[in-house]
Amino acid sequence: MTEDTFDRDVVRAFKHFMERVVSAADDRAGSGLTPLGDRISAFLGANASMLPVVSEALADHRLVDADIALSTLTGADPAALLGVTGGQQRFHSTLSELVASPFPGFGPGPVDYSARATGPTSTRQVVSFGLRLIRFNGQPIAVLQRAANPQFGRNTAELEIMAVSAQTVTDFLEHLRGLMIEHSVLRGQVLSFVHTEYGAGAGITFLERPVVPAAAIVLPEGILGTISDHVIGIGEQRQALLAAGQHLKRGVLLYGAPGTGKTLTVRHLLSETPGITAVLLTGSSIVHIAAAAEIARTFAPSIVVLEDIDLVAMQRNATPQPLLFEVLDALDGLDGDADVAFVMTTNRVEVLERALAERPGRVDLAVEVPLPALAERERLFRRYAGGLPFSPAALDAAARRAEGVTGSFAKELIRRAVLRAALRTDTVDDNDLQVALDDLLSAGESLTRRLLGTRSSGSPRWQPDEEPSDGPNSGSYVSMHDAAAVMARQSASFGWAAGSAAPLTAEPTPEPSADSPEPV
Repeated sequence: MTEDTFDRDVVRAFKHFMERVVSAADDRAGSGLTPLGDRISAFLGANASMLPVVSEALADHRLVDADIALSTLTGADPAALLGVTGGQQRFHSTLSELVASPFPGFGPGPVDYSARATGPTSTRQVVSFGLRLIRFNGQPIAVLQRAANPQFGRNTAELEIMAVSAQTVTDFLEHLRGLMIEHSVLRGQVLSFVHTEYGAGAGITFLERPVVPAAAIVLPEGILGTISDHVIGIGEQRQALLAAGQHLKRGVLLYGAPGTGKTLTVRHLLSETPGITAVLLTGSSIVHIAAAAEIARTFAPSIVVLEDIDLVAMQRNATPQPLLFEVLDALDGLDGDADVAFVMTTNRVEVLERALAERPGRVDLAVEVPLPALAERERLFRRYAGGLPFSPAALDAAARRAEGVTGSFAKELIRRAVLRAALRTDTVDDNDLQVALDDLLSAGESLTRRLLGTRSSGSPRWQPDEEPSDGPNSGSYVSMHDAAAVMARQSASFGWAAGSAAPLTAEPTPEPSADSPEPV
């Protein structure tokens, strides 16, 4: 074969190849459909490229509910669920573009799944990108199900629905929303919000429901009962209250010094309400109050807990108004017959009092959780001592000396006594308790006492009718700069971190004189 003959053969083969490419493009242009579009058109009995698409945006934490509801509608038919080929391009394309596109790679393929939590210890494989072919009331419907994909600019999950009849789509969506509520994995759970990796929106995390019996709560007589009656009792008597024309929604404010048991009280309320949906917001997660209120409204009866609300009360989130007002608006936006309880805790009620008073009725019960008096301290010391061989007289004497302390102090005291005995490989006794108490009450441990929530009996106590002073951290509002400084300086036990504007100190125990009785 000569060189000229070889060149002619190459040119002829290339010309034949290009003719086939052009012919295939003409065929594709004639139908206007991708392979996926052909499959959808055959199922719907109409040209899918000519049908409208209805989009339903979902918070990504509702994708599991949508997956369960759609699986209920499709049943066990394996042909009812398809994946989509096309690489990364499919994530940037709408259902209309997947059906009719000059890009030929969109066709039926494997389904994309992702693992999603359905409880504190359970997960479910949900469709993160896939097409469902469903028959609803005898009519065919195509549903593209996709998870949120922040890295591709999609911050919410989405369903894209296509059918021949617009009314069929409307009826389908109404039925689907009902199924999502009926089968929701959120109902009856203890939930919290976490910031997503890409900073847009928030994800749900499931928490174990705490187990805190009433015996573990050491408060003055009547306080726990008052709180429980308002938060739990109203829900238990909902029928009687509604029959009498009374509203169910309620707001409760627990205030007091750090470490007095506000968080433990909240945990007790959650433990006493199994099957009740609870949303716990603390610190920066309080900015998700709107989403929390929506969950509470949808899955009532429910409880929304906002811990240490004073630390972010004046922070501004998505609106010009302070975050506290967003919380109050969320409470005000509930219908009167909504069985929803908002429980707020604060160490600095003076930050909130004026704003709450200016919007009366949002909070209908405010309860001070005080520092334990002598009777409560004796109970705390006995509780944390458990079965350790301390004498009742030694525990009572320690409780008398430890005025102004919290449960956190009592817990640390017992641990130090046990540690002292363990270091000398001996059994703990009353002397270990006395020495540990002397150490904790010494001048050198003043910061430790403050961090344990202790204050001296002479420290001023806030009164609701007192007008706040003009100091930088006083008044009804506090800047986030000042709040952050408070958070950095102090923390509280019995729960999550907390702040306090007032210095908390305990007076050091004076040295006994020569003729003073030996302390117990």
